[in-house]
Amino acid sequence: MSEPDRPRAVIAAVQLPDVDDGAFASSIAELRRLATTLGLEVIGTVTQRRARLAAGKVLGDGKLVELARWTGGTGEVPAYQKPGRRKGEPRTGSGSEAEAEAEAEAEAETESGSESESESGSESESESESGSESESGAGADPGAPPRDPARLATIVLVDHDLSPTQARNLEKATGADVHDRTQVILGIFHRHARTREARLQVEIARLAYEAPRLREGGGGGDRVRGGVGGKGAGESALELDRRRIRDRIAELRRELAAIEAGGKTRRQRRGDARTIAVVGYTNAGKSSLMRALTGSEVYVADKLFATLDTTVRVLDGRVRPPLLLSDTVGFIKKLPHDLVASFRSTLEEAAVADLLLQVVDAADPAFRDHMAVTRGVLGEVGADAPMLLVLNKADRLDPAARAELALAFPDAVLMSAKDAGDVAALRERLIEHFAGAAVTAELVVPWARHKLIHELHTRCRVLDEHHDEHGTRVTVRAPATIIDELRAALTT
Repeated sequence: MSEPDRPRAVIAAVQLPDVDDGAFASSIAELRRLATTLGLEVIGTVTQRRARLAAGKVLGDGKLVELARWTGGTGEVPAYQKPGRRKGEPRTGSGSEAEAEAEAEAEAETESGSESESESGSESESESESGSESESGAGADPGAPPRDPARLATIVLVDHDLSPTQARNLEKATGADVHDRTQVILGIFHRHARTREARLQVEIARLAYEAPRLREGGGGGDRVRGGVGGKGAGESALELDRRRIRDRIAELRRELAAIEAGGKTRRQRRGDARTIAVVGYTNAGKSSLMRALTGSEVYVADKLFATLDTTVRVLDGRVRPPLLLSDTVGFIKKLPHDLVASFRSTLEEAAVADLLLQVVDAADPAFRDHMAVTRGVLGEVGADAPMLLVLNKADRLDPAARAELALAFPDAVLMSAKDAGDVAALRERLIEHFAGAAVTAELVVPWARHKLIHELHTRCRVLDEHHDEHGTRVTVRAPATIIDELRAALTT
């Protein structure tokens, strides 16, 4: 898709009291990257500080009008009209959606007076953030929405999870499609899923997200007759749609269970092979590191969630049983629980691993938060194996930052997946974890056991080799476990 054809989007976010400025800025930047990965062009950002999200519409009245300027909307939420009721007919029924929304609107109106100071205080913040992104053209106010109607945003991205009512009200006020953070992540997962298993997992999560957000049609309470002989109240069209979704989810889960059974069989066939699971935040460089460590053609892209499928490769075949390296799906802040549940089979690679290799983008200012998110998700899936921390992308750090990280994380590996020397050092450290440190030894291979010479060359680095009347004397260097196994083979 060419640059001019990319759909335009504006970001809306509320900074709550428990979120500091750095975390708030990082979350918005992350949503911007998610939008770019989804193929959107972000042209502006509208932010606000509030004690809590405005009931029914997320933003206060003033900020809602400001957001609508980016999309060409009215900035107002029309009064709720129940489907099938004539205009002017009073609302009835205690606890109805009408009353709930009326109360929400009243609450928002009472808050708007106390919010005016907050809104005016955050106005400059919103303009400064959106100014550099605005595509309004030369001569336009850099902090203002585009003057050209053709350049207005058609999508609003909200950096929060929205209720169905909030999403509907924002759509009415802005006249644009509204997507919350979960919906954006689901869209990326849907686009990047390549295998049948990944597609099933994403589809289950998408249907679970959409089920409570189905909307009643304009006809309102029309019901499909049910029961024997057509008797009974039956189901409304909305209830019928929800039941169909539940049935579809059940069908997909049965199909996914069959595929997962194949995955368990593959894991069992590995026998006693030891597995290292590469885990970490999305776009931390996991796939790049795996490609460098194993020399395999693992898919690599500078995108969020570029890898959704588990890939297993041999790290070192000299060690018996061999060492395997498995890539896993990346994590992210506010990762939808339905996605975690759907990808549980994929994440089982981490749960059954003998070692977890946590890869972190050390050049990201929020990498400590990313580490916490990763460990939180690993806790959800029951992954409790020993962990080795890898601070990746060190080539983007200055010497002072590298020294500070080395001091703060003395047991971590500070490296760059692009540096062959760093990759080789990490590879040796992983092998040492399972096979012991490399040692130098001299082995005597009798002429009668000369077939072991090939295994020596395969599993060790041969430093010297000469022959005498007793056989061949070979000086080798290899992990201690390999040396012990070869000595045992020579004496049997």
